Amino acid sequence: MKLDANGWVSGVRHVFSPNHDVRPPSTPIELLVIHNISLPPNEYGGDAIERFFTNTLDHSEHPYYEQLRGVRVSAHFLVRRNGQILQFVSCNKRAWHAGVSSWRGRTRCNDFSIGIELEGSDFEPFTERQYASLARLTRCLRRAYPISDMAGHSDIAPERKTDPGPFFDWEMYKKRLK
Repeated sequence: MKLDANGWVSGVRHVFSPNHDVRPPSTPIELLVIHNISLPPNEYGGDAIERFFTNTLDHSEHPYYEQLRGVRVSAHFLVRRNGQILQFVSCNKRAWHAGVSSWRGRTRCNDFSIGIELEGSDFEPFTERQYASLARLTRCLRRAYPISDMAGHSDIAPERKTDPGPFFDWEMYKKRLK
């Protein structure tokens, strides 16, 4: 797994999301933000997350999807339950994953972070394969960028977000990075 000069990781599936823009000039990438997502909520598999991040989700397919109408979001990466990694946005671009956020006194976390979604929820553990893939991806990104911190969405937007949730094992994740 390697990151090319255009910000795309080799060995992962690329699915282009239009939901990104340019990072502010001379802004180093210093933060990884870990999220969780499942669509419909607490259901796994299928391509609903991909369609959501590419603005092609059919809102009539599930009652929950109606509240997502008009929402334009993305993350740089998604790690599926089976460990498969998808990349939606070049790491050189600003994905729209953090929203209103703050980390260590800095606002607008999308400017200086990479967003990684784990297929999952706040209500059950993540899989061994997800942790293995997440650690591999993190090591790759840390070789390329001056990433000094890793945080959950709940850490950068505590009044709005709860992910990656209480079942994300931060200690195990960090041990795998050594």
